Amino acid sequence: MTTKQKDTIDRFLKGGMSRREMIERLGRMGIGAAAGAYILNQGMTEALAQEFNWKAHEGKTINLLLNKHPYADAMIANLENFKSLTGMNVTYDVFPEDVYFDKVAAALSSRSSQYDAFMTGAYQVWQYGPAGWVEDLNEYIQDSDQTAPNYAWDDMLEGIRKSTAWSGVPGAELGGEDSKQWALPWGFELNSISYNRRIFDQLKVEPAKDLPELVELAKKITDSDAGVYGIGVRGSRSWATIHPGYLSAFANYGAKDLTVQDGMLKAAMNSPEAKEMTALWVKMIQESGPKNWATYTWYQVGTDLGAGASAMIYDADILGYFMNGGDNKEAGNLAYSAFTPKPGAEAPTPNVWIWSLAMSTFGGQKDATWYFMQWASGTDHALFGARKMDFVNPVRQSVWKDEEFRSRIAKSYPGYIEQFEASSPGSKIYFTPQPLFQTVTTDWAAALQKMVANEIPVDEGLDELAGNIDRQLKAAGLG
Repeated sequence: MTTKQKDTIDRFLKGGMSRREMIERLGRMGIGAAAGAYILNQGMTEALAQEFNWKAHEGKTINLLLNKHPYADAMIANLENFKSLTGMNVTYDVFPEDVYFDKVAAALSSRSSQYDAFMTGAYQVWQYGPAGWVEDLNEYIQDSDQTAPNYAWDDMLEGIRKSTAWSGVPGAELGGEDSKQWALPWGFELNSISYNRRIFDQLKVEPAKDLPELVELAKKITDSDAGVYGIGVRGSRSWATIHPGYLSAFANYGAKDLTVQDGMLKAAMNSPEAKEMTALWVKMIQESGPKNWATYTWYQVGTDLGAGASAMIYDADILGYFMNGGDNKEAGNLAYSAFTPKPGAEAPTPNVWIWSLAMSTFGGQKDATWYFMQWASGTDHALFGARKMDFVNPVRQSVWKDEEFRSRIAKSYPGYIEQFEASSPGSKIYFTPQPLFQTVTTDWAAALQKMVANEIPVDEGLDELAGNIDRQLKAAGLG
């Protein structure tokens, strides 16, 4: 790299010019776009190395356990930059999501030293953390000898950062003063409406403003001659059915899963607000959902939207994003809408899924692993993933302000940024943190299936569910 090139890159990295201006200056030096990207990556690597001893663990190898996901793809595509920066090697195993969490649980519960770090959801660390299976990362984040000065922890979106921290006390607030940082946010999903503009234009309809309108709109579409069903939502007997659209609407109605009374947990999913919202949800599925709704996971929900079998989904915004590209039949036809379910509510309250990175307690390379984790969750890798790969939604505020990233999304996914910016202020985990999370939510999904199948009325079904959950909490010493 020449002195002029280095000076240009340095000024850009220090905020002295925009990326566009930097590219134009490199162009005047006779450097094309591809070469400019290479020089920029090289410049970032050199700048990082000058500020922090990234070579402290040169020659060491860490092993990762990864879920097959675009976030993992982006990291793998950028690994050579990490290796160049640190002199370390990285090996990894990748598994599809239908078996991934079982692989993680098996490795941790057996105290295996095979993996140093792994992908996880924030919900899962409510089990892993108190069990002593993952490290509290606060000691690393706060250690200036082990954390690069430009890591910018506060650049993480606050609601997302706090949602991955917990004291371990059942029912305690996420991100409270005594919280342990069980994982680092990596990328997340908030829940909104993704819909097919082609079908909406054909039927001359507009996105619904609230849940009662959504129920009516979905039925209108289902009853039309468009040949599609109105709306896709998850329905399998799994925790994953409760956390996306359902809990986002549930929270917007002011309902809660559990409350804390005299230091003990009590089921609250049968409150009047919960019954009002759930009755609308069940009606929507009965009238306008897929025929085999009880088998639907995120995959079927997304595939139907991409194939033109459904007109809308109420699920992760990035699911609509991914279905709007590739070889999907409806690629280019999809649009996005921030959604406020309760009539009169001020703003959306999307529950979130946060793909995170956690450090195994049983790995033998903890300090070296931390170097990888801060790089993988740092600004430079996030910018690479956002600009060059499908690393959305980023967890860093600075990335959402990046001109190149925003231009790319606005051009190919119109309306996506607008729905994100309307939804993200209220985005966080709305579940009450507690170690029986998976059991509670799986039983909840089973209760929904019974209500949709007309095996039990909504009010009675939620009362029965709450009673069942209270008995489990009491047996576990939590209620």
